[in-house]
Amino acid sequence: MPGTAIQRLVRQSPQKMRLVADLIRGKDVNEAYAILKFNKKLAARQIEKTLKSAVSNAEQLALRDNEAFDVDALYVSKAMVDMGQPLKRFTAAAQGRATPIRKRTSHVTIHVATKGSN
Repeated sequence: MPGTAIQRLVRQSPQKMRLVADLIRGKDVNEAYAILKFNKKLAARQIEKTLKSAVSNAEQLALRDNEAFDVDALYVSKAMVDMGQPLKRFTAAAQGRATPIRKRTSHVTIHVATKGSN
């Protein structure tokens, strides 16, 4: 049973989030949880929350359709990190000028599916 979760406007740059998302793409859900739990990067927490939500969504979809559900049969079929809208700030610069600061945000999308279906 496929499941999807999207977390929007995560306050971390997409470049840093993609490093962690690449680690779990194509892995079993239990193996992905282990990778994220022991990863030192802050992005691992946000991606773990999204993965947990995707598994829960798959479980709820299976319950609604009255189908069998096994967490061990799930794997991460897609893990995407897209750029969100940056927060625009300014800081003081020399001679009364202001220089822009772009605080980047991310959109995390995770799809889980069973091994037999894509």
